[in-house]
Amino acid sequence: MLSGKKVLLGVTGSIAAYKASFLVRLLIKAGAQVKVVLSPAARDFVTPLTLATLSKNPVLWEYFDANDEEGKWNNHVDLGLWADLMVIAPATSDTLSKMASGLCDNFLMGVYMSAKCPVYFAPAMDLDMYRHPSTQGNIKKLQDFGNCFIPSGDGELASGLIGEGRMAEPEEIIDFINQDLLSLSPLKDKTVLITAGPTHEPIDPVRFIGNHSSGKMGISLAETAAEMGAKVNLVLGPTPLRPTNADVNVISVETAVHMHQECEKLFSLTDISIMAAAVADYRPKKVADQKIKKADGGLHIDLIKNPDILFDLGNKKSATQVVVGFALETENGIENAIGKLHKKNCDLIVLNSPSFNTGFGKDTNEVTLINRKEEQITLGLKSKQDIAKDILLHITDHLLPK
Repeated sequence: MLSGKKVLLGVTGSIAAYKASFLVRLLIKAGAQVKVVLSPAARDFVTPLTLATLSKNPVLWEYFDANDEEGKWNNHVDLGLWADLMVIAPATSDTLSKMASGLCDNFLMGVYMSAKCPVYFAPAMDLDMYRHPSTQGNIKKLQDFGNCFIPSGDGELASGLIGEGRMAEPEEIIDFINQDLLSLSPLKDKTVLITAGPTHEPIDPVRFIGNHSSGKMGISLAETAAEMGAKVNLVLGPTPLRPTNADVNVISVETAVHMHQECEKLFSLTDISIMAAAVADYRPKKVADQKIKKADGGLHIDLIKNPDILFDLGNKKSATQVVVGFALETENGIENAIGKLHKKNCDLIVLNSPSFNTGFGKDTNEVTLINRKEEQITLGLKSKQDIAKDILLHITDHLLPK
């Protein structure tokens, strides 16, 4: 759930600040981008150099560098808007009080009050401080503000006392955030079937009919759907590319017939099917057992139609299932895409119009979404990852049964 997320880590002046270095490592390992902001006192417990090295980003703790004669300043608002989520760990009783009351007397508090994203806080303090009514009241107030409380553990504290107040371990913090993000995910408990890449239709043992599809668009859809909490099955044609998200279940296929068979097996248990593969329309009627030798005359190959995967799934879908097709058109794009939408009983068609910046093998795309009412939404030139997110958000917002 943290893969691709931009995370702000706020570290305050507690002996538990040493755990921040482990937390940064785990966030990076989970695929997050991390920027660290310190309270002034935090530097007494952990060095900015350590956290900057681990996060691969500068560590900030003040608005201005007094030694910078050019007057550059660190923009707390930009940082707050950059983040997808903010984690304050450890959060001391002093910091909790400032967060609850709105006292903005340091750079970290300025960033916190500028953040528009979810904020998680993991308290760390001694037993009596943690149990004090003011601390408990501040925790309750911060939760009422919409912040997410990561409970402290019970164990030996820096003072030697045994009890509550020990900051949650970095692994526990990561698990808490993952579970919270999953519970809020629009695709939680949904199963998504995606096809991607080309198909190769053999002529003989060394030759095939195929196309230039790289599978990038379908793989981006699969990774994004997994990040949004879905169980994802990716039926992937022959391409060297693979999803980096280990939660994507990849079923490798070569031919259209094989892809059709795998989709048929999975479809009945699928909530959303997105057919992004560039499936060959035809295959050779006969496949030679041996390599066909070059002859003086021409070569004639009889072709037969491949199964139409999108047509079959679209006409089998139940009222609660969503089927999305892709249409690559070089002329009369809107007209042809609308025809495909209705003929194949899709809920949505994604129209691709190849250009210099879009199409097979490119990292960017520009598509038009067309629904059953023939309403059109054009998504301008973006990375395929951003296009994938827009498509999936459109599905969750407009097509999934409420």
